[in-house]
Amino acid sequence: MIRTVILVCFLLQLLTRAFVHSQDRNGRQVWPVPYRRFDRRPEADSYCQALYPFCPTGDPDGRIPYVRDSDIISVFRLQTPVWEFKYGDLLGKFHIMHDAIGFSSTETGKNYTMEWYELFQLGNCTFPHERSDKDAPFWCNQGAACFFEGIDDMHWKQNGTLEKVGEISGEQFNEMARWVQEDNETGIYYETWTVRSDPGPNSTVWFESYDCSQFVHRTYRKLVELGAKLSSKTQTNYTKIYLYSGEPSYLGDDNAIFGQPSMKTLATDIKKFYHSFRPHQSVIEIILSLLEAYEKVVLEKSFYLYYNFEYWYLPMKPPYVQITYEEVPLP
Repeated sequence: MIRTVILVCFLLQLLTRAFVHSQDRNGRQVWPVPYRRFDRRPEADSYCQALYPFCPTGDPDGRIPYVRDSDIISVFRLQTPVWEFKYGDLLGKFHIMHDAIGFSSTETGKNYTMEWYELFQLGNCTFPHERSDKDAPFWCNQGAACFFEGIDDMHWKQNGTLEKVGEISGEQFNEMARWVQEDNETGIYYETWTVRSDPGPNSTVWFESYDCSQFVHRTYRKLVELGAKLSSKTQTNYTKIYLYSGEPSYLGDDNAIFGQPSMKTLATDIKKFYHSFRPHQSVIEIILSLLEAYEKVVLEKSFYLYYNFEYWYLPMKPPYVQITYEEVPLP
């Protein structure tokens, strides 16, 4: 995990192949590129293995138990440093936080936690694997909702946040549960990066992230849509990891790039780019890879982004990569 966080300094060779991909009715490029949704969640490839099992005490499909419409459900904002169970507050010092939502039933007294995170840990969602039997980089990238009984007060309070932000009826909770199931089936992959033109307030957003905090924001908006009133006594700050680039160029999907003789140079460049971030490196290899990443991103001002199962070229610009902890007010 720390390796993944450090590797947010990166990446490769200048490429100029512009291709209009997502367009509006007038043929203009749409920014940010819409996150692709699916009819249903596919089975994960058996090659992909999680170091820590996904949703070990809850329903891996994100199913939520029904409550009585007359119940009153308290809603809690939950936040803790990423991998707090292993590294304590270390990543919290860099404002690298994980977000979730808690619920408490007045009628039953039961508490619940709901969160959205990677099936195969963050590194696998951010960087691909190299496989000898595959021409293209191989991605183990899925994210999903996890709902389980109980709220670990110490886990959330010790280095993070556990704050009641509102109440909803049992009917509203059940409506939210149906929405979560649909959202979980159609939004299947994790996206680490938010890509912007610059750090300024009026900058263009090229790509939006799709991560734990985005799930929390979507859920809050849904609750407000259902009639909930949410408020917080503290600042509602969330972690964002930004890449900064000029206007991206669309390159194509795996079929268009890999295994095509005419695209051999581009395919080789993409594989070389991601080679620096391959898993299971030794300490010496990690140090060398960091130097390679610095050269690609900062000196060559290049980055290959994999988004919607397609590749884009980013002409990087200062400050290149930035981790922020910024306020996103409750809706």
